[in-house]
Amino acid sequence: MIESEIFRRSKVDFNKLLEYGFTFNNEVYSYSKNIMSDTFKVVIIVDLLGNITGKIYDLSFNEEYTSFRNEKGSFSTSVKNEYIALLQDIKENCYINNYFINNQTNRITNYIINKYNCYPEFLWASSPNFGVFRNEFNKWFAIVMNIDINKLGEKYHKEIEIINIKLNKEEIDTLLKEKGFYKAYHMNKNNWLTISLCDNINDKKITDLIDKSYLIVRGKL
Repeated sequence: MIESEIFRRSKVDFNKLLEYGFTFNNEVYSYSKNIMSDTFKVVIIVDLLGNITGKIYDLSFNEEYTSFRNEKGSFSTSVKNEYIALLQDIKENCYINNYFINNQTNRITNYIINKYNCYPEFLWASSPNFGVFRNEFNKWFAIVMNIDINKLGEKYHKEIEIINIKLNKEEIDTLLKEKGFYKAYHMNKNNWLTISLCDNINDKKITDLIDKSYLIVRGKL
Protein backbone atom coordinates (compact mmCIF):
# COMPACT_ATOMS: atom_id res chain seq x y z
CA MET A 1 0.00 0.00 0.00
CA ILE A 2 1.20 3.48 -0.84
CA GLU A 3 0.37 4.87 2.61
CA SER A 4 2.08 2.14 4.61
CA GLU A 5 5.29 2.53 2.62
CA ILE A 6 5.44 6.30 2.95
CA PHE A 7 4.63 6.41 6.67
CA ARG A 8 6.36 3.18 7.67
CA ARG A 9 9.14 4.74 9.72
CA SER A 10 7.33 7.72 11.17
CA LYS A 11 5.14 8.72 14.10
CA VAL A 12 2.27 11.18 13.90
CA ASP A 13 2.14 14.44 15.84
CA PHE A 14 -1.60 15.02 16.28
CA ASN A 15 -1.16 18.70 17.14
CA LYS A 16 0.63 19.25 13.86
CA LEU A 17 -2.22 17.54 12.01
CA LEU A 18 -4.56 20.23 13.32
CA GLU A 19 -2.09 22.96 12.38
CA TYR A 20 -1.88 21.48 8.88
CA GLY A 21 -5.64 21.70 8.42
CA PHE A 22 -6.99 18.36 9.63
CA THR A 23 -10.23 18.39 11.61
CA PHE A 24 -11.01 16.06 14.51
CA ASN A 25 -14.42 14.40 14.58
CA ASN A 26 -15.80 10.97 15.53
CA GLU A 27 -12.42 9.89 16.94
CA VAL A 28 -10.51 10.45 13.68
CA TYR A 29 -8.57 13.26 12.04
CA SER A 30 -9.63 14.04 8.50
CA TYR A 31 -8.33 16.25 5.71
CA SER A 32 -9.47 16.84 2.15
CA LYS A 33 -7.93 18.60 -0.83
CA ASN A 34 -8.80 18.89 -4.50
CA ILE A 35 -6.14 17.86 -7.00
CA MET A 36 -5.72 17.63 -10.77
CA SER A 37 -7.30 21.07 -11.39
CA ASP A 38 -10.22 20.28 -9.08
CA THR A 39 -11.10 17.12 -10.99
CA PHE A 40 -10.48 14.88 -7.99
CA LYS A 41 -10.76 15.20 -4.23
CA VAL A 42 -8.39 13.43 -1.83
CA VAL A 43 -9.69 12.50 1.61
CA ILE A 44 -7.11 11.51 4.24
CA ILE A 45 -8.08 9.85 7.53
CA VAL A 46 -5.76 9.35 10.54
CA ASP A 47 -7.08 7.33 13.48
CA LEU A 48 -6.05 7.64 17.13
CA LEU A 49 -3.40 4.95 16.69
CA GLY A 50 -1.75 6.97 13.94
CA ASN A 51 -2.90 4.70 11.10
CA ILE A 52 -3.42 6.67 7.90
CA THR A 53 -5.70 5.85 4.99
CA GLY A 54 -6.64 7.78 1.91
CA LYS A 55 -9.23 7.78 -0.84
CA ILE A 56 -9.61 9.72 -4.07
CA TYR A 57 -12.99 10.75 -5.44
CA ASP A 58 -13.77 11.65 -9.04
CA LEU A 59 -15.78 14.86 -8.69
CA SER A 60 -17.25 14.55 -12.20
CA PHE A 61 -19.03 11.31 -11.29
CA ASN A 62 -19.10 11.72 -7.49
CA GLU A 63 -17.60 8.27 -6.94
CA GLU A 64 -14.38 6.81 -5.60
CA TYR A 65 -11.50 6.59 -8.06
CA THR A 66 -9.33 3.52 -7.43
CA SER A 67 -7.54 3.07 -10.75
CA PHE A 68 -4.48 5.01 -9.55
CA ARG A 69 -3.58 2.12 -7.25
CA ASN A 70 -3.27 -0.56 -9.91
CA GLU A 71 -3.43 0.90 -13.41
CA LYS A 72 -0.25 2.14 -15.09
CA GLY A 73 -1.58 4.51 -17.73
CA SER A 74 -0.22 8.04 -17.93
CA PHE A 75 -3.38 9.60 -16.48
CA SER A 76 -3.60 7.20 -13.53
CA THR A 77 0.09 7.76 -12.91
CA SER A 78 -0.41 11.53 -12.83
CA VAL A 79 -3.20 11.15 -10.25
CA LYS A 80 -1.02 8.77 -8.21
CA ASN A 81 1.93 11.17 -8.29
CA GLU A 82 -0.18 14.07 -7.00
CA TYR A 83 -1.56 11.82 -4.26
CA ILE A 84 1.94 10.73 -3.23
CA ALA A 85 3.13 14.35 -3.22
CA LEU A 86 0.31 15.25 -0.83
CA LEU A 87 1.10 12.31 1.47
CA GLN A 88 4.77 13.24 1.53
CA ASP A 89 3.91 16.83 2.38
CA ILE A 90 1.73 15.64 5.27
CA LYS A 91 4.55 13.40 6.46
CA GLU A 92 7.08 16.22 6.31
CA ASN A 93 4.86 18.60 8.25
CA CYS A 94 2.98 16.34 10.67
CA TYR A 95 5.12 13.27 11.34
CA ILE A 96 8.32 12.57 13.22
CA ASN A 97 10.79 10.23 11.56
CA ASN A 98 11.71 7.09 13.46
CA TYR A 99 14.99 5.33 12.91
CA PHE A 100 13.33 1.92 12.86
CA ILE A 101 9.92 0.29 12.44
CA ASN A 102 8.99 -1.29 15.76
CA ASN A 103 8.13 0.75 18.84
CA GLN A 104 10.47 -1.29 21.03
CA THR A 105 13.34 -0.83 18.58
CA ASN A 106 12.87 2.93 18.69
CA ARG A 107 12.66 2.94 22.49
CA ILE A 108 15.91 0.97 22.69
CA THR A 109 17.50 3.31 20.14
CA ASN A 110 16.49 6.35 22.18
CA TYR A 111 18.03 4.74 25.27
CA ILE A 112 21.36 4.29 23.46
CA ILE A 113 21.27 7.82 22.06
CA ASN A 114 20.50 9.38 25.45
CA LYS A 115 23.00 7.34 27.44
CA TYR A 116 25.93 7.11 25.04
CA ASN A 117 25.30 10.01 22.65
CA CYS A 118 25.57 7.40 19.92
CA TYR A 119 23.33 7.41 16.86
CA PRO A 120 22.67 4.52 14.45
CA GLU A 121 24.75 4.55 11.29
CA PHE A 122 23.25 3.09 8.13
CA LEU A 123 26.29 1.86 6.29
CA TRP A 124 25.06 -0.38 3.50
CA ALA A 125 23.08 0.60 0.42
CA SER A 126 22.03 -3.04 -0.01
CA SER A 127 20.67 -3.14 3.58
CA PRO A 128 19.50 0.43 4.19
CA ASN A 129 17.61 -0.46 7.39
CA PHE A 130 20.59 -2.01 9.20
CA GLY A 131 21.80 0.43 11.86
CA VAL A 132 25.17 0.12 13.55
CA PHE A 133 26.05 1.65 16.93
CA ARG A 134 29.74 2.43 17.46
CA ASN A 135 31.52 3.74 20.53
CA GLU A 136 33.95 6.66 20.55
CA PHE A 137 36.75 4.31 19.45
CA ASN A 138 34.80 3.33 16.33
CA LYS A 139 34.03 -0.16 17.61
CA TRP A 140 30.62 -1.77 17.22
CA PHE A 141 28.69 -2.67 20.35
CA ALA A 142 25.24 -3.17 18.79
CA ILE A 143 23.60 -3.51 15.39
CA VAL A 144 19.88 -3.44 14.55
CA MET A 145 18.63 -5.40 11.53
CA ASN A 146 15.29 -6.31 10.01
CA ILE A 147 15.13 -9.91 8.82
CA ASP A 148 12.73 -12.82 8.33
CA ILE A 149 12.47 -14.67 11.64
CA ASN A 150 12.79 -17.88 9.64
CA LYS A 151 16.50 -17.05 9.32
CA LEU A 152 16.82 -17.51 13.07
CA GLY A 153 15.56 -21.07 12.87
CA GLU A 154 11.86 -20.46 13.47
CA LYS A 155 9.49 -22.50 11.30
CA TYR A 156 7.40 -19.59 10.05
CA HIS A 157 7.94 -16.38 8.12
CA LYS A 158 7.61 -12.89 9.60
CA GLU A 159 9.69 -9.75 9.23
CA ILE A 160 11.10 -8.69 12.59
CA GLU A 161 13.75 -6.35 13.90
CA ILE A 162 16.62 -7.73 15.94
CA ILE A 163 19.61 -6.36 17.78
CA ASN A 164 22.99 -8.06 17.94
CA ILE A 165 25.12 -7.37 21.02
CA LYS A 166 28.46 -8.62 22.31
CA LEU A 167 28.55 -10.76 25.49
CA ASN A 168 30.73 -13.38 27.09
CA LYS A 169 30.10 -16.94 25.97
CA GLU A 170 28.79 -18.15 29.33
CA GLU A 171 26.05 -15.54 29.40
CA ILE A 172 25.20 -16.20 25.76
CA ASP A 173 24.75 -19.91 26.50
CA THR A 174 22.45 -19.07 29.41
CA LEU A 175 20.31 -16.59 27.49
CA LEU A 176 19.88 -18.93 24.52
CA LYS A 177 17.65 -21.04 26.76
CA GLU A 178 15.16 -18.16 27.00
CA LYS A 179 12.52 -17.08 24.51
CA GLY A 180 13.52 -14.26 22.19
CA PHE A 181 17.28 -14.93 22.28
CA TYR A 182 19.05 -16.54 19.32
CA LYS A 183 22.47 -17.50 18.10
CA ALA A 184 23.98 -14.42 16.50
CA TYR A 185 22.75 -13.68 13.01
CA HIS A 186 25.65 -12.87 10.66
CA MET A 187 28.07 -12.42 13.58
CA ASN A 188 30.51 -14.58 15.53
CA LYS A 189 28.24 -16.86 17.54
CA ASN A 190 30.77 -17.24 20.37
CA ASN A 191 30.89 -13.51 21.08
CA TRP A 192 27.59 -12.09 19.85
CA LEU A 193 23.92 -12.72 20.62
CA THR A 194 20.76 -11.88 18.68
CA ILE A 195 17.72 -10.51 20.52
CA SER A 196 14.29 -10.12 18.91
CA LEU A 197 12.70 -6.70 19.36
CA CYS A 198 9.07 -7.76 19.37
CA ASP A 199 8.14 -6.65 22.90
CA ASN A 200 8.45 -10.22 24.16
CA ILE A 201 11.44 -9.20 26.33
CA ASN A 202 11.16 -6.14 28.55
CA ASP A 203 13.19 -3.06 27.68
CA LYS A 204 15.15 -3.02 30.95
CA LYS A 205 16.55 -6.50 30.40
CA ILE A 206 17.66 -5.56 26.88
CA THR A 207 19.19 -2.23 27.87
CA ASP A 208 21.11 -3.91 30.73
CA LEU A 209 22.58 -6.32 28.18
CA ILE A 210 23.42 -3.44 25.84
CA ASP A 211 25.29 -1.77 28.71
CA LYS A 212 27.32 -4.96 29.16
CA SER A 213 28.05 -5.07 25.44
CA TYR A 214 29.26 -1.48 25.55
CA LEU A 215 31.61 -2.25 28.46
CA ILE A 216 32.90 -5.46 26.87
CA VAL A 217 33.75 -3.64 23.64
CA ARG A 218 35.48 -0.95 25.73
CA GLY A 219 37.49 -3.70 27.44
CA LYS A 220 36.06 -2.80 30.84
CA LEU A 221 34.06 -5.93 31.55
